[in-house]
Amino acid sequence: MDSSRQIEAVVIGASAGGVEALTMLLQALPADFAPAVCAVIHLAPDGPGMLPQLLGRRCALPVKEAEDKEAIEPGTVYFAVPDYHLLVEREKLLSLSREEAVLFSRPSIDVLFESAAYAYRDRLLGIILTGANMDGAAGLEAVRTEGGLAWVQDPAEAQARAMPAAAIAQAGADLVLPLKDMALRLSRMTRSASNHQIDRNN
Repeated sequence: MDSSRQIEAVVIGASAGGVEALTMLLQALPADFAPAVCAVIHLAPDGPGMLPQLLGRRCALPVKEAEDKEAIEPGTVYFAVPDYHLLVEREKLLSLSREEAVLFSRPSIDVLFESAAYAYRDRLLGIILTGANMDGAAGLEAVRTEGGLAWVQDPAEAQARAMPAAAIAQAGADLVLPLKDMALRLSRMTRSASNHQIDRNN
């Protein structure tokens, strides 16, 4: 497999401490960031969907809640709707589902990652951040199985190390990074940066 490839989408999963971690990543993205971003953070199912408004103030990209059957646009950040699974269809459309919780979570990181892996294959980057359970480990494994890249936050700096540690144990990772380095690498994935190619190791 080539060491570099064009990334069309980034999927991100987080739980405990995830709002702070994801804020750090999103505020580093430039206005000409090329891939689409889909994110799941475990929050109370009956809580208001305030993440797009909160993080949209700190991100140069459009940030919104996902809508069912919505076409995925480059350079846009989509958040899962509270108490709905977020999936990516093979036609690069978003889909919302009220199917059973996975690992007690709806939305589920695994559900998003697995569906995105089948849609984007080697054009996908999966990122697991801080969290207190194992959701995301199987999804990241699917990303790697389908040829995509996997980055995991360094468990040593995570607010909750269980989720990144579980992902590394089950799926491995192309890179294990502190958030600062992860944000810097993401910021280079612009439309002007050689077709937003990314190297597996650099």
